[in-house]
Amino acid sequence: MLFFAAESADGGLAFPSLSNLIEWAPIIDGIGLDKIGLTHFLGMLLPAALFLIAGTQKSLVPTGVRGVVESIIEMVEKQIILPAIGPGGLPYLPLLLSFFVFVFIGNITEVIPFFQMPANGRMGGPLVLALISWAVFIVVGVKHNGIKYIVDIAWPPNVPLALKPVVGFIELLSTFLLRPFSHSVRLFANMLAGHILLVTFSVLTIATFGGLTLIVWPFAFGGLIAFTAFEVFVSFIQAFVFTILAAVYIGGALHPAH
Repeated sequence: MLFFAAESADGGLAFPSLSNLIEWAPIIDGIGLDKIGLTHFLGMLLPAALFLIAGTQKSLVPTGVRGVVESIIEMVEKQIILPAIGPGGLPYLPLLLSFFVFVFIGNITEVIPFFQMPANGRMGGPLVLALISWAVFIVVGVKHNGIKYIVDIAWPPNVPLALKPVVGFIELLSTFLLRPFSHSVRLFANMLAGHILLVTFSVLTIATFGGLTLIVWPFAFGGLIAFTAFEVFVSFIQAFVFTILAAVYIGGALHPAH
């Protein structure tokens, strides 16, 4: 931020380009592991470690790590699976729990020193997760309803005959092509927008610290603090939204008549 807030050649404020905000040099030369890759790696490693630690605790009353883990499981089960799918969705708890925790870690790094970048602010991670969700609900739909699952989407029942081709084409397009795109872009765009917002207020906070612009500094710094707290909330909400959408898609494949 100190580098970005430096004055440009003409004396104006040098704001970082978009590439400066999302591209990072490799942390370890030779293997290409940057902050984004490290965050995704930690998104797999940390939950696995926490769940293994929680599994070793045998006390009747959950405390510490086990209490946190059980709270997350209960939240995903009662606030996502049961409302979106119903009791029949409980076999998908491991998948949806993994989605939530992995996405949350990829979001919250936005406000963690050293990282200061949401991994989901790059399109690759959200797209891979959305494609996994896409593949799962298609497999679930065909497994539980046979080829009728796809036929009913392409040639929807209870629709006037003249409208069936049009409605079927729209349903096929939205279900099998646009759904993974919208699922991933919703997460990616929100996290990237929040990242740019925090960078903006960081630059303003540093650039206004001194001279006549010092009068603006409290507002810039106050905005930075407020938006940092807001992005913590957004990190949770976006993980929740991504996971509940995946649950809704699976629920729709299980019960297409609804």
